[in-house]
Amino acid sequence: ACWPLGPTDVITSTHRGHGHCLAKGLDALGMFAELMGKDKGTNRGRGGSMHIADPTIGIFGANGIVGAGLPIAVGAATAAHLRRDGSVAVAFFGDGAVATGTFHEAINLAAVWRLPVIFFCENNGYAEFSLASAQHAAPLERRAAGYGADYVSVDGNDVAATAAAMNSVIEATRAGRGPVVVEAATYRWHGHYEGDPQRYRSLDEVREWEARDPLLVNARRLRSAGFTDDALESMQSSVAHQLDEAVEAARRLTTPTAATLTDFVTRPRPPRA
Repeated sequence: ACWPLGPTDVITSTHRGHGHCLAKGLDALGMFAELMGKDKGTNRGRGGSMHIADPTIGIFGANGIVGAGLPIAVGAATAAHLRRDGSVAVAFFGDGAVATGTFHEAINLAAVWRLPVIFFCENNGYAEFSLASAQHAAPLERRAAGYGADYVSVDGNDVAATAAAMNSVIEATRAGRGPVVVEAATYRWHGHYEGDPQRYRSLDEVREWEARDPLLVNARRLRSAGFTDDALESMQSSVAHQLDEAVEAARRLTTPTAATLTDFVTRPRPPRA
């Protein structure tokens, strides 16, 4: 979904937004160092896992509050609209966030002002332990229409399809189309928390979705395009090696000193006449 975005475009993320940050261009070492609370982390160890951000490359932050990134993205889109620089904002959120007030406020204002923002819903079918059908009387497509926003659906487990869909959406949004709701159908294989008994779904359902693992789907596409198994394994091991190195390097870094406890808490306000 981040493939068509440039450095001046903005994303907001969820409290499990590590993948979003890497996809937008965040350095892996800086991200892992932040997860570990290290001084060399992207936010000097102050953000941690739930609040990774780097505004210099358009990452306006993960967020520990469900749905809280949506109005921030609308703010970024408002700034882009006023600057008229052609940049866009993308707000990532889960299907459970659709029930929050911030979703209503964000999409309503974006539609009224025709802002360049994409609301990207990663719909994995469950919010905590509840089926989406038990939480929403109307599908997201009808909700988008009710606010006056366009709607696009995509197979979120197909990276090529998602990138292609987002390329079209972002191109149209840059051209003044206004807000768009993108719904990506995906799944989570694990429970909501460690040790979750997962009585709310069947093992057959989980296995069916495991067969649609994005890596497996993409590997089949690459094989059909002529890639060998050796080439695919080489790519996977190369990525794994980069990430493993970043984790080990982050572990060796130091944590902030006690003397810096109050750093970045306040910012001096410049005097104004």
